[in-house]
Amino acid sequence: MQILWQLNEAIVKDIIEKMNEPKPAYNTVSTVVRVLEGKGFIDHKAYGNSHVYFPLITEADYRKFTFDKMMTGYFSNSYKSLVSFIADEKKLGVKELDELTRLIDELKSKQQ
Repeated sequence: MQILWQLNEAIVKDIIEKMNEPKPAYNTVSTVVRVLEGKGFIDHKAYGNSHVYFPLITEADYRKFTFDKMMTGYFSNSYKSLVSFIADEKKLGVKELDELTRLIDELKSKQQ
């Protein structure tokens, strides 16, 4: 998706060219593209045997979709579990935890 947002439209070969090494097989990328199309995230224009793919969803909408799936699938919609996981996994120090606390305080004051 990130490559399609960057290019606006692309054939599978264009997508592969933008990927880091080691590059996946053409069939692998083609399969992922078809899955994304089946889910309604992208579409294509056909030019003979070639398909030019383009995103149907914005990066912000896709980010929200994937975040919502992650929250329900891995954290049972618990933001406390999410923050705890991030703090533990990334081994946040006192400075980072203070920044999170400051951000939370700012958000709380905006809601009042």
